[in-house]
Amino acid sequence: MSQVSERFWAKLPDGSRDALVDGLSQSELQSVLLDVTRERAAKVTPARLLRRWQQDRFVRPSDINPRQLVKTQQRLWELLPAKFEGVQLSPVTPLGTCSAIATINQNQVVSTIRGTEVASDPTNELAIEAAVRRRAGQDRVHLAACQRVIRAQPFDGPGMFAHFELFALVSSARDTGSGRTEAELLIDHLGFWHDVLGDEAELSFTMFTPSAVRERIDDTVRPALKLAFTEDAERTKSATYYAGLGLGIDRAGSGLGDGGFTTWTADLLGDAKERCLTSCISTERLTTIGA
Repeated sequence: MSQVSERFWAKLPDGSRDALVDGLSQSELQSVLLDVTRERAAKVTPARLLRRWQQDRFVRPSDINPRQLVKTQQRLWELLPAKFEGVQLSPVTPLGTCSAIATINQNQVVSTIRGTEVASDPTNELAIEAAVRRRAGQDRVHLAACQRVIRAQPFDGPGMFAHFELFALVSSARDTGSGRTEAELLIDHLGFWHDVLGDEAELSFTMFTPSAVRERIDDTVRPALKLAFTEDAERTKSATYYAGLGLGIDRAGSGLGDGGFTTWTADLLGDAKERCLTSCISTERLTTIGA
């Protein structure tokens, strides 16, 4: 991809890249790219369209049975505690949503020419909405969303698709010290996932950096939940993505989902005292295992 890009820029006059990146306003750049897209779309024939539909992994339909998927969605919403407010997210979000707060490479996101990107992670979008509500004065924010997302990185293996559906929770509140706020948020999230997955739920945590939260897990979280919440000290995945603690959410080793604390609302609000916990699972995997 980078080699193709460099060959393209080499064919243009010096300064072309700077002109497009910084020299045009978003609306001006959008107009230029829309012109190009309109002309390219005019050259698409029905035969080419059919071939693209069959070959492009971004547009191929999922193999999941939609009737069963809807039942899974309904069950999740019915089990969701009243304190969590459901949010119907847009299929697009501002350009840089993932790269600005979650440090995800923009190449892994499907960007549009209108200054937006196709939704790739509902937790990022919910964190932005949580920050908006916290700034408006809401004391503690609990949000949930079920969203189909698309990701541009290649996936290998059976059952892996460029687009899939996630059910996500995001909670944000101000730190009260000694890991107490984090413990309360963990109880809210883990209690829900246990209700969803039952006693076969495999809930785990990893402390990527030491903090008082570890003590609160022993003296507050575990006693409140009365369920197995094991420590996975060997996990390294997402060590730089989550801040301090990462969660594992699974059943029967199916790789349902994960979560953890992030700095997203703290970064968005410019307040290091903000705490933000995210967690999500794949509704399609949940449907497949019949949970």
